[in-house]
Amino acid sequence: MRIARFSINDKPQYAFVQTDENDGKDYLVALDGFPLGPTEVRPTGERYALDTEGLRLLAPIIPSKVFGLAKNYQAHTEFMANKGLSDIKVAPEEMVIFTKPSTSVIGPDDPIVLPSYSDDMNFEPEVAVVIGRIAKNVPVEKAMDYVLGYTCVNDVTLRDIQGLDPMWTRAKGFDTSCPLGPWIQTDLDWSDTKIGFSLNGEVVPEASGTTAGLIHSIPAQIAAISSFSTLLPGDVILTGTPNASGTLRPGDEAVVHVEGIGDLRNVVVRG
Repeated sequence: MRIARFSINDKPQYAFVQTDENDGKDYLVALDGFPLGPTEVRPTGERYALDTEGLRLLAPIIPSKVFGLAKNYQAHTEFMANKGLSDIKVAPEEMVIFTKPSTSVIGPDDPIVLPSYSDDMNFEPEVAVVIGRIAKNVPVEKAMDYVLGYTCVNDVTLRDIQGLDPMWTRAKGFDTSCPLGPWIQTDLDWSDTKIGFSLNGEVVPEASGTTAGLIHSIPAQIAAISSFSTLLPGDVILTGTPNASGTLRPGDEAVVHVEGIGDLRNVVVRG
């Protein structure tokens, strides 16, 4: 099942995404509430094509918290070291966890704004996990019971600022640094999901990878984070970028592709 958040005539709503058997196109089946709320939601009877005039896909969720893992793939750890961005050439045994504020979240086709204080902004395509119910001190073996689904994310990072600041708050937490979308996919084989990236219509092979290369698995991430911070429905975990990243410049079109979910597109502008 796919869950989307959209607006039509500036009215935000949730919807199920369904593929029409006749024309093969995706449609939004509008819902009468919030899928993670305390009451059951039902279809309103309204159905919209994705190209309906006035319709815009939004970030599928506005989390109370966004956590991310750094250096969670060996290939990306080596990339960072080879670029002189890290002294660590082997992925660390302990998780490296950072946060992004909810104000960093944007949706499909929203602009990524390169801040005036940076000249080196990088893309990081990843799989994001969306939490479905309150999770505190969750054991690894039960962690997946707390997952609503998965979505695409671009963990946009200011490399020059990351190198200057001992904490990564400015480098990873600035406004528009967390594009999410296009929707939440509830059924996904997280253990071996392919991740790709294209820049201005050209595939970037060195940025691709698969979640089979995760150092710390998704259940382990949920268990670790819930041990110190209560995860609420809608909270998001960025699981790590699998390989190399690269520079984003004003005017660039960045597209994250996750097999089984879809494409997340954003264009870069200068702030």
